[in-house]
Order: sequence, then C-alpha cells, then structure tokens
Amino acid sequence: MKIAVLIKEVPDTGADRELNMYTGLAQRSASEAVLDEIGERTLEVALKVLDADPATQITVLSMGPESIQATVRKSLAMGAAAAVQISDEQLLGADLVLTAQVLAAALRREDYDLILTGNMSTDGSAGMLPVMLAELLNLPAATSLSAISIAEGQITGTRELQGATAQISAKLPAIASITEALPDARFPNFKGIMAAKKKPIEVLTLTDLGVEALPTDTARSIMLAVEQRPPREAGTIMNDDGAAAAALVEYLAKNNLV
Repeated sequence: MKIAVLIKEVPDTGADRELNMYTGLAQRSASEAVLDEIGERTLEVALKVLDADPATQITVLSMGPESIQATVRKSLAMGAAAAVQISDEQLLGADLVLTAQVLAAALRREDYDLILTGNMSTDGSAGMLPVMLAELLNLPAATSLSAISIAEGQITGTRELQGATAQISAKLPAIASITEALPDARFPNFKGIMAAKKKPIEVLTLTDLGVEALPTDTARSIMLAVEQRPPREAGTIMNDDGAAAAALVEYLAKNNLV
C-alpha cells in the first residue's frame, strides 16, 4: 500500500503568538516552528499500517519555505520512507484554494492508495483542505475520523457528531482526515534519526507542478478585518456561604453549560 501523509510546520502552540495586523497571519520565526501535532498523529496512523505490513510505503508531503526541511526530516525519523517538499516564493501567503491546487498537483504524480491528513491545522484551523483535495482529485473523503481502520481495500472509521456517532467507510483509493482523538505519535529513536539523514526529500516548485499562482494583486480570498484577542478577564469566584451550590447551578444554566 502506498500512503501519502500531509504534514505542516506551524508556530509552537506552547509559545506566545502574535498576529500580523496587516496580513492576519501568525507571526513566525524558525525558533518557534514545529511539526503540527495533528500531523504527527496522522503520520502515526500510517505508521501503524506499516507496522502491520512492512511492504507499506509512506511518503510525507508538505508545502512551505526551504526552512521546513528540518521538520520534514523529523517525520522521516519517525518512520516515513520519503518526503516531498513544495517550496516556491510565489506560495508565500497562499490561500486555501491555491494550497489545495498545489498539493493536488503533487499528489497526482503518484498513485497513492490512501491520502491521510489532519482535520485542521492549529494555525489556520479552516478544516476545508481535505474535502477540497477530494474534489480536485475526484476521490471519496472520509473526514474528521476519531477512530480509523484500514483493511481489505477500504477505510472505515467513526465520526463524532453532536449527540450521535456516524460510521464512515470508503473504498480505496481515498482521502481520510483524523481528529486529535487518535493516539499521540511515537517519538523518533536514535536509529530513526540517523536513518532520516539518508532518506530522500524531493523539492518541487510551481513550475515542476505546472501550477500558476495568481498575481499578488488578484485575491481569491479577502481578509475583511483582524484584531488582537482582548486580555483574558478574571473568572467568576463564588464563596461558599451556604448558597454556593444554587449560585453555581444558576451560573452554569445562564451560560448554557448544563
């Protein structure tokens, strides 16, 4: 089985982040860049398939500047066999439409049985990329899975809905996205880290993929407004003077928490 895993480098969620008030994007620096946690969990799903079937081939694919190669190497150290990195100055600030077109063009270069991705990145949180890729590649999409099984030429999984649970299945080839309900990823060991240095990373540009970026003054998505999140306010404190239980119930009901 050939599996493609989409990964992304994002600002470290453990560090303080600020928005660029002109672009609306998170300010980034190389010291704060990490492999997105949902990407790690997605790769772990593929690695479990590899554990069961050593003939499985896993390729990670990521779009970003040349500096993301260290992050890509981490995914190779975890167990992926190869990587594809798409780097082009014209992709700086790319919207979801262009991102999907570029990734779809890269994925078309190989006949993958399964394309795995997270349900949404921690920096953009749009949650639209998996279905956009499915549309562009004309593949079934099993999205937002909190449990997943891959066997006998199909993928099955569970999607949690409000007040219900849906059972999802699709024949391969397909695209699947997972949620953070899936297990944490394994840590790269020393053998994996050393092996990653010799694993291939194919670097592609828009020219290689035959994709043309729109001129910078031609926007397909427009940011209408951006503002800093207001400082966190102090929480409500209830003193137990004999009526705290009733006050707590009233507070929870007022805020639709019960």
